[in-house]
Amino acid sequence: MSGAGEAQAQGARGASWFQRFLLPGFALKAVIIGGGYATGRELAEFFLPSGPWGGLAGMILAMLIWSIVAAVTFLFARMVGARDYRSFFEALLGRAWFIFEIGYLLFIILILAVFGAAAGAIAEVAFGAAPIVGTLALMAGIGLFATFGNASVEQLFKWVSFLLYGVYALLLILALSGFGDRIGAGFAVPAPADGWALGGLTYAGYNIIGAVVILPVLRHMRSDRDAVVAGLIAGPLAMAPAIAFFICMIAFYPGIAQEVLPSDFLLGQLGSPTFHLLFQLMIFAALLESGTGAVHAVNERIAKAWHIRRGAVLGSPARLGIALVILTGCMLVADRVGLVALIATGYRALAYIFLTVYVLPLLTIGLVRLARRRHAVPPFVAQEEVA
Repeated sequence: MSGAGEAQAQGARGASWFQRFLLPGFALKAVIIGGGYATGRELAEFFLPSGPWGGLAGMILAMLIWSIVAAVTFLFARMVGARDYRSFFEALLGRAWFIFEIGYLLFIILILAVFGAAAGAIAEVAFGAAPIVGTLALMAGIGLFATFGNASVEQLFKWVSFLLYGVYALLLILALSGFGDRIGAGFAVPAPADGWALGGLTYAGYNIIGAVVILPVLRHMRSDRDAVVAGLIAGPLAMAPAIAFFICMIAFYPGIAQEVLPSDFLLGQLGSPTFHLLFQLMIFAALLESGTGAVHAVNERIAKAWHIRRGAVLGSPARLGIALVILTGCMLVADRVGLVALIATGYRALAYIFLTVYVLPLLTIGLVRLARRRHAVPPFVAQEEVA
């Protein structure tokens, strides 16, 4: 093994259990939550139409899909030594790798537009500020964390996760104590449970892209066992806050399905201005980590290509410039299209794209190659941060 390879292997051996097992799940949650359930609009769109119990069934199905796909993704990435999505799909799809990148660019445009609109709505509702203030604040935060590469992004995932799980746990406690009887009554309301499987599959499809977006955090894994364990627990880690949120929403089913920001409506029912503000700040932090994860994946893809072609490291100024170009272009969409329309018209199409070019090839071609080549390919070792 070369000196660089020995240093990389030593870095993996020195990784903590948090970095090996929990960080991937926190990172997956980070990418998912902003476009997945931060505002509650997405839960209303994909799960409430199937009723309380059907909605929960759909969420559990989506969670299981996330766990399975994440575990196989992490194993395949280790086998081929991929730390960015382009390397991953070059190994999985060959010359057709660019099809995923087209879908991912569409995904970036949509989610950043959604995030910008949501941040603007939070600024207006929580602070009475103009929506553009929230959008610009989010852009500045994403640009800042994306500038400094992996270490900065991983710290963001870690600390925002602690905030997020704590706030969702507190939300569930307050909701059960404040209107737990309504939650029970909501689950007792007769409702059609059909369509839950399609809702769960669609929701899982457009969100599971997070498993391949977070490949940089796999640098801490020591073995295939790490990859499997981290992948399997990533699903529950990513879905647990959503399930807690959904249970709280059932207290006001079915009317809450019509709210543009179900989270804001639910917080208003709690009657606690302090917690309302805390929750809004948590949502902003969730949007920040989701947006940062999406932009960081592009930076890592460009950094790899830059290193191959120029033999040089992509520096912080270049990372910041790329981030600002992406953010400025994508968030302009938020001024023209409403939040609900973006989610309803864009995410379903993206789900089918990612299921076709990512999940299906991974669970067929990828599994076959894992079975045939796992012992023939040098194990993936952690790579030193180049940023």
